Amino acid sequence: MMMYLYLVGGLVLLLVAGDLLVRGAITLATRLSIPPLIIGLTIVSFGTSAPELIISLDAAFKGLGGISIGNVVGSNITNILLVLGLPALIRPTQCSESGTRSSTVFMIAISVVFSALCLQGVLDVTSGIVLLSLLIFFLSWTVWTSRKQRGEPCDLVDDDLLEEAPSNLGVAIAFIIIGLIGLPLGGHLTIEGSSTIARTWGVSEAVIGLTVVALGTSLPELATTLVAAIRNQGAMAFGNVIGSNIFNILAIMGLTATIIPVSVPERVIGQDLLFMLATALLMLLFTVFKMELTRARGILMVLLYVAYVTLAFVVN
Repeated sequence: MMMYLYLVGGLVLLLVAGDLLVRGAITLATRLSIPPLIIGLTIVSFGTSAPELIISLDAAFKGLGGISIGNVVGSNITNILLVLGLPALIRPTQCSESGTRSSTVFMIAISVVFSALCLQGVLDVTSGIVLLSLLIFFLSWTVWTSRKQRGEPCDLVDDDLLEEAPSNLGVAIAFIIIGLIGLPLGGHLTIEGSSTIARTWGVSEAVIGLTVVALGTSLPELATTLVAAIRNQGAMAFGNVIGSNIFNILAIMGLTATIIPVSVPERVIGQDLLFMLATALLMLLFTVFKMELTRARGILMVLLYVAYVTLAFVVN
């Protein structure tokens, strides 16, 4: 029973602490007159990925490469199939946002690079530097294109977080402190719970990382897109998912591999990376042809996710 409490409690603590850290940091950055676009692309993007980063780092330090890399691969699969699929059941959405096509192509390109690096069996410091270099390129390119298209919002920036940051500096600093304390604690509880569950269920850590942990860390994105669908603003989900997937690979795995080598399980190389690439190509169809994500397609995507999770446990 304790292992489930550890996992759930750890995930909740990670999500709450990460949210508080982001909101506090936004207020601090605003006081320092940092432009909203830069805040969105750095503090918000990195901050909302903090739970995944903490889990990947903690797991890597404990020699649990399956959870470390499984969390990222599983999150990217979950983001496309579930985070986009479920809101479509509420209201069909059209991919009409500017810039999503080029961002999707970039997401697929870095997914291919990431998969190629994983074929080595270990993501080492060289792999980490390659991924971080691509992250710097992506951020620079996004800033340049956003400035070129003056007045147009950036699809990869969550404006709601920028608007909902606390106005009081003291509250903001308290948020930052709580976030910095809560993140490592939540990460520790999550890893302890998930690794114990894997041993108890008789499955690999990679399976737990790809499914249970990945779903848990994707809940904020899922909640955001569901609310957006209810408000008839579902189109923003495409940009949010693309941005999240890019940061998962480049920022999380880039930083983790640079700090400590991450072993890549054979099952991840043999099937999960291929499935991640397949879902990325599915995303390309929607963005290139501006296809409407209908309820029927949403149902198909959710069923594909259920099938993937089921297969992950069967083919352990």
